[in-house]
Amino acid sequence: MSKLIATNKFAKSDYEIDSTYECGISLLGWEVKSLRAKNVKMENAFCSISNRNELWLNNLNIAQYMLVKCEPYRSRKLLMHSIEILRLKNKQERLGMVIIPVSIYWINNHIKVEIALAKKLKKYDKREKIKQEEQKKNVKKFF
Repeated sequence: MSKLIATNKFAKSDYEIDSTYECGISLLGWEVKSLRAKNVKMENAFCSISNRNELWLNNLNIAQYMLVKCEPYRSRKLLMHSIEILRLKNKQERLGMVIIPVSIYWINNHIKVEIALAKKLKKYDKREKIKQEEQKKNVKKFF
């Protein structure tokens, strides 16, 4: 059973999502408590792959829990199999895409992050997408 903590509300509007993956995340104790209270912002978060083929989550803002001295924007390691990371890196380089976090949720007392391989949309692409969605809504109203 999964329990949603946070979603990236800009992911679906600013990006065209190609494929999604589920991975674990390495956190400190105060970060888990803060996530339990849903004190997280995913607005400018992105993922990067290091030279040692490790997947890192950058710019994720996990708010301070009580009076703990912390660094809310630190890079956090994402846990995936190395073969999956290499496939992801290959797709990213070949297709010129970005890796972004889509949502954070609980599954059986484990915090999971859903990441997506996505392509950033231009302004005219966003307008076109909005037009298509409005047309679909109008068609559904008549039928």
